[in-house]
Amino acid sequence: MEKEWTAKWIMDPRFAGLAPLDLLHKQLAPVRLPEHRPELQNHHMLVRKTFDWVQRPGAAAFLEITADDYYKLYINGRFVGQGPAPGYAWHYFYNRYEVTPYLRDGRNVIAAHLYYQGLINRVWNSGDYRQGMLAELWSGDRLLLATDRSWKYRIAREFTGRETFGYETQFVEEIDSRLRERGWLEPDFDDRHWEEPHENRADDHRLVLQETPPLQVYPVRPAGVRELGPGHYLLDFGREITGQFVMAARGAAGQTVEIRQGEELEAGGERVRYQLRCNCNYRDRWILSGAPDAWEPYDYKAFRYVELMAPAGVLRPESFAAIVRHYPLDETKCRFGSSDPLLNGIWSICAQGVRCGAQEVFVDCPSREKGQYLGDATITSHAHMYLSGDLRLTGKLLGDFARSARICPGLMAVAPGGFMQEIADFSLQWPLQLLQYYRQSGDLELLREMAPVAEGVLQYFRRFQRPDGLLENVKEKWNLVDWPENLRDGYDFDLSQPVVGDGCHNVINAFFCGTVKTVNTIRELLGIAYQDEFPALREAFIRAFYRPDLKLLADSTVSGHTALHANSIALFFDLVPAEARESVVDLIRRKGMSCGVHNAYFLLKGLAGIGRHELVYQLLTADGEHSWANMLREGATACFEAWGKEQKWNTSLCHPWASAPIPVLIEDIAGLKPARPGWSEAFFTPHIPAGLKYLAIEFQTVRGRFRMVARDGRAELEAPPGVRIVGSDRK
Repeated sequence: MEKEWTAKWIMDPRFAGLAPLDLLHKQLAPVRLPEHRPELQNHHMLVRKTFDWVQRPGAAAFLEITADDYYKLYINGRFVGQGPAPGYAWHYFYNRYEVTPYLRDGRNVIAAHLYYQGLINRVWNSGDYRQGMLAELWSGDRLLLATDRSWKYRIAREFTGRETFGYETQFVEEIDSRLRERGWLEPDFDDRHWEEPHENRADDHRLVLQETPPLQVYPVRPAGVRELGPGHYLLDFGREITGQFVMAARGAAGQTVEIRQGEELEAGGERVRYQLRCNCNYRDRWILSGAPDAWEPYDYKAFRYVELMAPAGVLRPESFAAIVRHYPLDETKCRFGSSDPLLNGIWSICAQGVRCGAQEVFVDCPSREKGQYLGDATITSHAHMYLSGDLRLTGKLLGDFARSARICPGLMAVAPGGFMQEIADFSLQWPLQLLQYYRQSGDLELLREMAPVAEGVLQYFRRFQRPDGLLENVKEKWNLVDWPENLRDGYDFDLSQPVVGDGCHNVINAFFCGTVKTVNTIRELLGIAYQDEFPALREAFIRAFYRPDLKLLADSTVSGHTALHANSIALFFDLVPAEARESVVDLIRRKGMSCGVHNAYFLLKGLAGIGRHELVYQLLTADGEHSWANMLREGATACFEAWGKEQKWNTSLCHPWASAPIPVLIEDIAGLKPARPGWSEAFFTPHIPAGLKYLAIEFQTVRGRFRMVARDGRAELEAPPGVRIVGSDRK
């Protein structure tokens, strides 16, 4: 049930009277977006309210709060949390905090630093003039405090940056501490010079309680600090992290400090590569006030290294730290170890990539885009469910994309977010994600709720069917096949962006056949009668793409080229004729993973599905240019966007869509996966390679903890009470 709010939505009066802009549209629709007022972009607003509080025995206090785009919340000078997770205005999130430990008898203050970015990108649904906040403080069933015009606000003028980077992802942090309001977080701050906010009685947000917890936020000290010269420092945090770098300084008013951050060092090892490969310019500027100052940027970055350049004696090295942020992750929920250092390294970079990429949504990368891409999430969410034992972020993912059906019933490629992009292959993966979530969770109600969206995806693509049922001329959405282009193994079809060429090609049809098969399974689980079109569709697929003389599948109906993708995705969905399986396996063995890291998930899982676990392991631990070993060789501490830094023109060095080894190692090498939804039964068919002397995996499920240990080919399993263990699930 939707909550009824007593609080008023408060906002900067400059936004009053500005009607919300409708920025949502199909990607290729001829839409001309209105210009945004530049003075209302990169907008930082400070809000506070003092009140008296007396603790009542047994009475806990709760604060419910939201803001558009974002808030950071403080009570009596202490940080409480930040949010909300991004959402569409018609399904916008608020957070609930128990705040009793932050309150004290007597005078208290609630303070929030609000941020409205004003850009159209993948991060938020911003740039629409929806700005401000809403909050209520409760004790039991008593409303103690609610936002209204009695609260005070001030614009934080010290954030002066106007330059953006990434794909209009964020603003450069330029902070002038001479303009900073000091002490505003404290109860005794004199705010009589602050102004009265506007009450927006026409606010159109439809608010729902966020189903995921607020981010985990904590300080980390650098692993190493080198002073390269007077005021010149190089910091190393030891591995890729996501967050804000913070520090203290004191210098003369007007003196400047330059802050450079990056994922790697320049040649020579003493300068940070702040112009990242992925089109981010991590070069910030800080102007000192003459008093003790704190560098506290608002937005987050993905980085490992920091380089500081300041006048001598200004910086305080003991203050250097990072405020790390990501979705809450208890690292004890999933443990991995083996006798193979390479395998341990691969697991480590994949786990760190997923950790950094799990923010309020599953971001494709926490640097260039910071957006939730549907196809990326097929792999990232699968890995995250095992690493965290927490399925809520995946549940939110499914809801985010289901709500994008309001824009297009075939779903958007990014959701939520103001950047309108559509990718056909990604849309066809959403039903797979829904079924995977159900297998892990056993949540039949959510499956029933979301099933119409899966049917809607199927119905959307039916408009492109030719008489034999296959899709052709799917031009409303980009057909990706794989990314980047140079890792498509020469796929022989015009994949121009965003409008592809004419014709009928393999990969989009393999995904469509897979969607039909997946939706059939969902119907069976829900007891919905249906006419099974998959067998006829499979036959049509084979007739169109199978080349009997080669015993391989071609890229299109008119091509003789047999790309890795045309065969590996078909293998994943059981579309390869039985007599061609050996030829397809030989093709994969010969070509290795000459594909992108996204397709590697389908390639490895397809091989495992026909029992080729030895080849799966060989590819997992391969050391060629297309391998996780190559990432490690190039210094990865989180998995890359491509197999190597130079294999893509704008490679992100933290991209969790490369985390396929996590579910593959658990489900296909250790051989543990749910046999029934919710893990009431589990398959256990280990496939431990002969050369691997030791392998141990522990992970948490909705039924409890599994622990598998294999030594010298013998595997033992500890399963949660009441879980029935069954044998092989090979096709």
